[in-house]
Parts: sequence; C-alpha cells; structure tokens
Amino acid sequence: MSMSEFNETSGTWTLLTGHGHVLVEITRNPEARIRDIAAAAGLTERAVQAIVADLEAAGYLTRTRTGRRTVYTVDPHKLFRHPAQKGHRVGPFLALLAAGGDVENPTKPQQDQGRAGQADE
Repeated sequence: MSMSEFNETSGTWTLLTGHGHVLVEITRNPEARIRDIAAAAGLTERAVQAIVADLEAAGYLTRTRTGRRTVYTVDPHKLFRHPAQKGHRVGPFLALLAAGGDVENPTKPQQDQGRAGQADE
C-alpha cells in the first residue's frame, strides 16, 4: 500500500511522526538518498533534510560522506525523547519496524518469535 493509498483509505494521520518515519527508513537503508527517504516516508525532500539535521543534532544518527554518497549511522543506544518512553532505547523499536532484526547486528537471525509479546523474566 502506497502512502497515497493509505491516506485515501485510512485518514490523514499516522502512528509515527515524520522523525520516526525517517529514522526507520535510514535504519532500513543507511545509504538511501534524501529523495528515496522522502518517497518512502511520504514527506518532501526539504522536510526530510530538516528532519535528518534534527536527528543528527540530537545524536540519533551521524552522516559520513563516501565519495559522492552520504552514509548514515544510527545510534541504537539513544533513548526516546518523550517522557512516556523514559529509559527505553530506540534500537529495539527500529529493529522491529525496519526489518524485524537486530539493529546492531542486522545479519543476526531473530530469536524465538513466540516470546515476542511476553515480558522478560
């Protein structure tokens, strides 16, 4: 379902903010271009540029130039900013939304999906 189909059939709001969408897209593809992130997140390129600057200033990601490309590195240890998620790191959230894998080790297979909704003991 494309973003335009989503908005036409489900309303105009989404569960994540633009910052959340951009961070998930960068986690999925650290070498993505601004235009690709914008298309995937349903935002303008200008909005994505501003969001990337916000995320970088807050330490959620770093940008590195590799030739003519920009490569992003997401810090999975950063904490959520909202008090309701106090003490929770963004890494597990991003891993779940980006690919269902481990952000720190994307090649690591998921472990015991049957326990995914259960609290740790």
